[in-house]
Amino acid sequence: MSIFLAPFLVRAALAGLGLALAAAPLGCFVVWRRMAYFGDAIAHGAVLGVALALGFALPVLGVVLLVATAMALLVAGLSGRRFAVDTLLGVLAHSTLAIGLVAVSFVDGVRIDLMAYLFGDILAVSYGDLWVIWAGAISTLGLIAWRWQALLLSSINPDLAAASGIKPGRERLILMLALALVVAVSIKVVGALLISAMLIIPAAAARPLATTPERMVFIALIIAATAAIAGLWIAVLVNSPAAPTMVSVGAAIFVITNVVAMIFKVRQS
Repeated sequence: MSIFLAPFLVRAALAGLGLALAAAPLGCFVVWRRMAYFGDAIAHGAVLGVALALGFALPVLGVVLLVATAMALLVAGLSGRRFAVDTLLGVLAHSTLAIGLVAVSFVDGVRIDLMAYLFGDILAVSYGDLWVIWAGAISTLGLIAWRWQALLLSSINPDLAAASGIKPGRERLILMLALALVVAVSIKVVGALLISAMLIIPAAAARPLATTPERMVFIALIIAATAAIAGLWIAVLVNSPAAPTMVSVGAAIFVITNVVAMIFKVRQS
């Protein structure tokens, strides 16, 4: 059991907890707003950022954050004008992923790094990465706490929010920028292809157990943290990929909570 106290595993556990703190509350808003595809679009756009950073020898985090932010602004500016949001997100998600993969194929000696950014490499997280992840998590939580009422009301009832003096478009943009930040700081942990799962699955698993939005966020935090730590523990025991195992644990919790909620409803009726 002493292996679980190894420094690299302690760093990995702290990184997983930081990701849970950042992703779970945002995931609730993604579920409430039915924006599940948006996480994919931002994450796939991050692959293009990785390719640009590797190709021009620039800091990966900065370029990924820049590209993810540009994606968020693009979607916020174009959605609802000529295309439906899901159509726009689908086009952006797949095209940026394809362009990123094509671009990185022309850069020599980066295939291993690319795999880490696609599927995550939480066991290789450094202390510097931890500072970045936790800074992003704290910033995200602070933003949500600051804009909680406005974000919640504009998510549940945009018309009522507008009547109350809240600008739903502005709150949507704030949410998109927060998602871009989370994707950028957590890409090292679970990779671009799995970050949307860590956004959506804990929130979806918490939904059947929650009676208020605040309780749903709290339960989603617990589920996300459990998936991160338990997934990491299982990955070490069975020698499986860490990030996919974390997502798999979250998916198992999703099944359990929904089955329990279904049984409870049947008994109540």
